[in-house]
Amino acid sequence: NIASCCGPKKSGPSERTGTRKQPTSRITKGSTKGMVELSGGKFLMGTNDDDGFPVDGEGPIREIEIDPFYIDTTTVTNAEFSKFVKATRYVTEAERFGWSFVFHLLLTPKANRISSQVVTEVPWWTKVDGANWRHPNGPGSDFKTQMDFPVVHISWNDAIAYCDWTGKRLPTEAEWEFAARGGLEQKKYPWGNDLMPNGEHQCNIWQGVFPDINTKEDGYVATAPAKSFRPNEFGIYNMAGNVWEWTGDWFSATYHIDGPRINPSGPESGNSVVTKGGSYLCHESYCNRYRVAARTSNTPDSSTGNTGFRCVRES
Repeated sequence: NIASCCGPKKSGPSERTGTRKQPTSRITKGSTKGMVELSGGKFLMGTNDDDGFPVDGEGPIREIEIDPFYIDTTTVTNAEFSKFVKATRYVTEAERFGWSFVFHLLLTPKANRISSQVVTEVPWWTKVDGANWRHPNGPGSDFKTQMDFPVVHISWNDAIAYCDWTGKRLPTEAEWEFAARGGLEQKKYPWGNDLMPNGEHQCNIWQGVFPDINTKEDGYVATAPAKSFRPNEFGIYNMAGNVWEWTGDWFSATYHIDGPRINPSGPESGNSVVTKGGSYLCHESYCNRYRVAARTSNTPDSSTGNTGFRCVRES
């Protein structure tokens, strides 16, 4: 099964129904190092733009109010995640399953030899034995060469385990979008409406012909370091492109229409979780979900080479 975008799933929506694992009490104990405090308040969430995906529930535009909170200025890096694993001996779901999904152009020579199972609906994804956060492109690759890059092949369940260890939590979708907008009202991207102001790349997405030719005009074929490109006005990096980011909200394309307008946190249960931000595989010809209001979802146990996360905590 596949997500509505360019990320495959490990389990189908009909196979499981999840219940909320996010903390229900205020989370205020985690260190604020590497975080920025946002004042919260009211903002316009969602979009009615023609280039959006109404079926994903991007609209209608609605006024949302959220409380102040801290958010990581970058996604969690390999260096940070490795400290967690060393301290707790945590084993990710990709490691327990024994495999994860890797984009076909990134396969190591060994992964190419041992992996032949592609995802039929999205054949640019390959199921690779031995692919996980330690070996992001399959056997023969090593996270230690990319310590300041986003950790990937992390499931939602893995992300929550990390958050619990740090004394933080995943952002709600509303918090994530508030942070991504950087104080700008109803702009398409974290920096404005122009994808490439003054001809300069602002994010890590696909250039060329998807899925076989990436001209890497932005400098990257796969992930970029977590502090790449200019941050938005809040000082937050890579809220468009690079890696999809897990939120704490179960996915629904309709819940928000009549849902809460103050500190919304999504449905109480579901079978897939909201991800935001797009990734290095997004391209306007196929998946322009690197827009701030864009959203998609994946199942809690799924992991791919283009999904990571960042943490928040209350002020």
